[in-house]
Amino acid sequence: MSFDTHTIVLWITVVFVSMLPFLELRASIPLGIFVFSLPPFYVFLVAIVSNILIVPVILILFERVEKWLRRYPRWAQLMDWLFERTRKRAGQKVKRYEALALILFVGVPLPGTGAWTGSLIAYLFGMEMKKSFFYISIGVLIAGLAILAMSVGALSL
Repeated sequence: MSFDTHTIVLWITVVFVSMLPFLELRASIPLGIFVFSLPPFYVFLVAIVSNILIVPVILILFERVEKWLRRYPRWAQLMDWLFERTRKRAGQKVKRYEALALILFVGVPLPGTGAWTGSLIAYLFGMEMKKSFFYISIGVLIAGLAILAMSVGALSL
């Protein structure tokens, strides 16, 4: 595999897409394999590492964004309502199955799940940052393996 400028841009794109909310691994792994024709195992590794590296940034970002938005009464009121509603609806399950809930939520590669949403859940429920990072990372690995398996399986058809 050569590393000319074009190939480097393709790899950077895989990294960038892996870090984007809603897209993450569900988009970056198939993009790297099917569109860019990059080696599946390396696409998997780059996508997983990129998606995991963004998690601490997200966790810190949520706190700062919330503090900034709370300066505005309407936003504060909306966040209070949304956070309270979320905690009431899922609070007991998340608190009871904290690790498993977070791992499975991130690990099942469906729309609306992933490292970004898992980080939001960890933030909303006040989970410890180190634990959250660990659980989300395991979920990312599981999701990445599932997407890799589906992608490689599709290649063999």
